[in-house]
Amino acid sequence: MGFGANRREGEGVRTKVTAGLAGESSDSPLSRKALPKQAVRRKRIWLRIVAAFFAFFLLLGASGAGWLFLTPSGNNIRYLMADTLITTQHRVWAKYLIGQHALDTRVQAYQRQFDAMGEERDTHVIRPAAVAAPAPASKSPVVQTVQAKPLVEIEPISGRGYSGYVMTVNDPTKIRIAVPEKQGRGERVPSMVQRTGAVAGVNGGGFADPNWEGNGFQPIGIVMSGGQLFYSDLGRSKSTQVVGIDGAGKMVAGRYSLDELKRMDVREAVTFQPRIIVNGKGLIKNAADGWGIAPRTAMGQREDGAILFVVIDGRQPGHSIGANLYDVQQIMLEHGAVIAANLDGGSSTVLVKDGEVLNKPSTTSGDGRYLPTAFLVFEHPEQADIRNVWEGLKPGDIDAGKW
Repeated sequence: MGFGANRREGEGVRTKVTAGLAGESSDSPLSRKALPKQAVRRKRIWLRIVAAFFAFFLLLGASGAGWLFLTPSGNNIRYLMADTLITTQHRVWAKYLIGQHALDTRVQAYQRQFDAMGEERDTHVIRPAAVAAPAPASKSPVVQTVQAKPLVEIEPISGRGYSGYVMTVNDPTKIRIAVPEKQGRGERVPSMVQRTGAVAGVNGGGFADPNWEGNGFQPIGIVMSGGQLFYSDLGRSKSTQVVGIDGAGKMVAGRYSLDELKRMDVREAVTFQPRIIVNGKGLIKNAADGWGIAPRTAMGQREDGAILFVVIDGRQPGHSIGANLYDVQQIMLEHGAVIAANLDGGSSTVLVKDGEVLNKPSTTSGDGRYLPTAFLVFEHPEQADIRNVWEGLKPGDIDAGKW
C-alpha cells in the first residue's frame, strides 16, 4: 500500500516537472516569435541554394551550347552525334543538332561517298596457305603432321568505347545465305541457326523497315543463296552494292549488276554498303567519315581465303557504346583483310555460335531482330535445307510493316 502511494506521488512529481518544461517551450512568448523567424530564415537559405544551383546549371548549359555550336571541336562532336542518330530510328532528331538542310545534305553526301567506294573493281586472289612439301628421302624416317584449323574461331575484341568479336571461318565455301522459313515476317538468327543445323551465324543484308518497326521480311536489293536468285527489286540492267561469295569461296563486294554476278558465279549474296576495304587498302580516311557510333557487323576476307566477321555491340553504356566504320575497317586490316564490307548493324547485329548468342544485341529480347537474311556456317552446306521463301512473290506483294 505504501509502495503504491509513493509510486503515484513520484509520478505526480514527474508529471508536473514534464508539464512545466513543456509549458516553457510551447507557451513562451520568445519561442512563439523565434520559431517563425527561424523557419523563414531556413526557407530563404534553401531558396538561395536552389537559385544558385539553377544559375550554375543555366550557365553551364549556355556554355555547353556555345561550345557545341560555336567551336570547331564542338562542331565535330555535334556532327558525330548527328551521324549516330542517323543510324537509329530517331534519325529525325538529328535535325535539332545540325538542321534539316544539313541533315539532308549529309545523308546525300554519305550516299554518294558509299556509291563511289563500291566502284573500284576488286582484283584480290585467294592464296590458300601452302602445305609443307614432303621431306626428302633419308635413312631416318621423318613424320610430318599438319595441324588442321577448326572451321570457326572466335576472338573477343575491344577498343575505345566498344567490345565485340571477330569470327574467322577458315573455309569460305562452308558459308550459305539463310532466309526465313515462313512467309510474312523475318526470322531471328538464333532460330535460323537452330532450324538449319548451322555451326554459327551472323546477321546479313538490309531490309525495308517502315517507321523502324518492320517485320523483317522484305529485303532491299537482292538475295542469292546456293547460286539461285531468291529475291530482287532491280531491273536486269541495274546494279546494286552486294556482299557475297562466289563458287570458289572468293568474297565479292562492290557495285554489280545481276548479269555480272551471274558471270562471276556468285553463289551467296545480299545487298548492303559500303565496301570499306578493296585490294588491300582502306577506303575510309578517318573516324570523322565513319558514319557515327553504332552496333556494327561487317564481313571481310584474308588472302588465304578465310572469311572474317566483325561483330561489335553498341548502345549499352557500361558494356559497349559502339564503333564507327573507321574502327571496323582498322580491325579488319589488323586481321589481314584484303577486302571487307559493312553489313546491316544497329539492333540487327548478332553473333551465334553452337546455338548460343555470344554478343549482347541492343534489343529487349537479346536475340536480335527478325531479319530476311543471315550468313550461316555449315559443316556440310550442301545438305542445308534453304528454300526460297519469296517464290511467287513480287516486291509489291509484300507489306513490310504488317505483322
